[in-house]
Amino acid sequence: MTAPAAGPVRRRITVRGTVQGVGFRPYVHRLAAALALPGFVSNTADGVLIEVEGPPDEVDLFVRRLAERPPPLATVTGVGCEDVPATGATGPFGIRSTERSPGRTHLPPDTATCADCLRELADPGDRRHRHPFLTCTHCGPRFTVATGMPYDRVATTMAGFPMCPACAREYADPADRRFHAQPVACPDCGPRLALVPADGTGVRPARDAAALAAARALLAAGRIVAVKGVGGYHLACDATDARAVTALRDRKERGGKAFAVMCADLSTAERIAVLSDAERDALTGAHRPVVLLRPRTPPDGLRLAGQVCPGSPHVGVMLPYTPVHTLLFGLPGDPPGPRVLVMTSGNRSGEPIVTDDAQALTRLAGLADAWLTHDRPIASPCDDSLLRVRPDGTAQVLRRSRGYVPRPVRLPVPVRPTLAVGGDLKNVLCLGEGDHAWLGPHIGDMGELTALDAAERAERHLTRLTGVTPRRVAADRHPGYHSTRRAHTRAARLGLPGPVLVQHHHAHIAATMAEHGLDGTAAVIGVAFDGTGYGDDGTVWGGEVLLADYTGYRRFAHLAPAPLPGGDAGVANPCRTALARLWAAGLPWTPELPSVAACSDTERAVLLRQLERQVACVPSSGMGRLFDAVSSLVGVCHRAGYEAQAALELEAAALEAAGADAVAYPFGLSGTDRLTCSPTPMLRALLHDRARGTPAPVLAARFHRGVARAVTEICRRARTATGLATVALTGGVFANALLEEECAALLGRDGFRLLRHGEVPPNDGGLALGQLMVAGTAVHHETE
Repeated sequence: MTAPAAGPVRRRITVRGTVQGVGFRPYVHRLAAALALPGFVSNTADGVLIEVEGPPDEVDLFVRRLAERPPPLATVTGVGCEDVPATGATGPFGIRSTERSPGRTHLPPDTATCADCLRELADPGDRRHRHPFLTCTHCGPRFTVATGMPYDRVATTMAGFPMCPACAREYADPADRRFHAQPVACPDCGPRLALVPADGTGVRPARDAAALAAARALLAAGRIVAVKGVGGYHLACDATDARAVTALRDRKERGGKAFAVMCADLSTAERIAVLSDAERDALTGAHRPVVLLRPRTPPDGLRLAGQVCPGSPHVGVMLPYTPVHTLLFGLPGDPPGPRVLVMTSGNRSGEPIVTDDAQALTRLAGLADAWLTHDRPIASPCDDSLLRVRPDGTAQVLRRSRGYVPRPVRLPVPVRPTLAVGGDLKNVLCLGEGDHAWLGPHIGDMGELTALDAAERAERHLTRLTGVTPRRVAADRHPGYHSTRRAHTRAARLGLPGPVLVQHHHAHIAATMAEHGLDGTAAVIGVAFDGTGYGDDGTVWGGEVLLADYTGYRRFAHLAPAPLPGGDAGVANPCRTALARLWAAGLPWTPELPSVAACSDTERAVLLRQLERQVACVPSSGMGRLFDAVSSLVGVCHRAGYEAQAALELEAAALEAAGADAVAYPFGLSGTDRLTCSPTPMLRALLHDRARGTPAPVLAARFHRGVARAVTEICRRARTATGLATVALTGGVFANALLEEECAALLGRDGFRLLRHGEVPPNDGGLALGQLMVAGTAVHHETE
């Protein structure tokens, strides 16, 4: 408590958290003005600095109110106060220019257009009617326009757009919703849209409103348009036009991977999908991610083309989150256009999202019939986020990017300044220092030079915004990963002997622990299931149960390994993986099996010699590979055109028969110090049922239940052996909603405390956070 004083007191207040770019200074100004307190507020590198002066009771009231009702996008993590000598100030409270000093504050993510801005967008009497770059302190781009901190207009990509007198008045008026809104602009002074047609389309270039009208007409005519958003380009087409969707799929060489769609509004989304209340909230919230939804059967008069999401149990849906999107669908009175658009990342398959306008015209040439672009630069790529909502209403983020980045993760234990580079799939980097970590935007797969360049750019941008100067670098142990090689280069630049190399599944478990606030003083039973992770013995791991904390782990149980023909390159052939599993189990390749029929005589002969001689056959205990094998054995998927296709289609089949019976296929457990989980009993039972004519969906559902029961039994044995009762479910396999829910139900009934991923993805998109926790908390800097 501050000691009472007879005369005026002056108090210096430091507010930390997400307090820049959210209207916090205007909020402080209004609060001080209401109490008639003189003083000032300023952005600093640490947050917001305030000094107020006046009667002690009034100053105390000001401090109490400060954190009670902050602006919608603000998050206050700390308020520090100290008394300083009173100056006798009597003038009005003011907003000072930003202080440039060392330190750190939190920038909010990009946020969907708010209701007030949408009303202005549609109001013919408003001066921002139909302005494609409408924003205020409560909405709009932040992360993707910020070039540095503190967050002021000069440190954004709006620096090249001087405000007109009308915008400048709003910007300087504490009573205005756009007071110190850094991206503020209007049709007179802001960015401009342009339509650039591809050669030979017969379409004329256009600007501003004409560009939007032309783009809408092209989409209605079945053409493909590259649309520049806040974090990169999308490729868009009419999602109900089968020829347009097929053309986009063929041009992008996307195989059978599902497209996300953007619906004009919530009522349109409800015509194509079944929504729970929690899913409606996720769709309409400020983050505006892509939400995985159950397709409505039959659809309510609006049928998506079959090529939008073939073989998937879900359709990924999002709603407009920028004024450009809203205008692209059209306002009342506009010519009609599609109400559902495919909105997929603007890139070629395997490459990161395109953000540069010149590169868009070259890298997307041949994919797009026209480009709807604008002249506001993008400071950092930031793809759409993706999540699913569980039956209990909680969300599992599967791709954490726009709407979440750069919101920090609060850490349960402090870490040294560390850069973690993530893995080679679904790459995301992470910076951390003290009790905060910042996951970067989704980069994607690291097999292309463009992805490595994007990772470098993302690191530079996140470093500028967070102020973290790494003193350690962490990476995956896999010696062949591009990300690991990049970590060695990065460590050399920092003068370090090398990166801290973290075992893949240990990192997954550490990420789960960190998200749930565990300080690591007690280990957990970590169930880490995925397709590929470099093991301590040089083989491929992925069906792991580890007893782990941040300092280390013990391999308690694992899936029995089987040869992986061709290593990682063989993942595209689930039928071969299935035959390798049968061979390892001593089960015959009978001609009636779908996996046998999917391979030619020559292919089977070569595969058999490969297995017998163990040529290019790395042993794999990956649970993801077992899902691939079963998908082929039941006749669902034999050749995979994209990552996890076979497993995804197996889940879709299982969902068709989830309530058909309660049968669970058995797994064998053997060993004392380390359990081996054998799928041989499961394979025998599955093949027996298939020979009796049991439908593929029933086989798939029984397999899922069998895996969940095996997980539960292994966890029981771990609890008996160690006394541990906290289970972490992690790894990409637990993006499978059916498996995760079955495991959660069984483990919950058995009295285990369950840790499931929420905002941090279970797949490799969350890997860097675990690497950071292991490397950043280590006492010694060890490299391998």
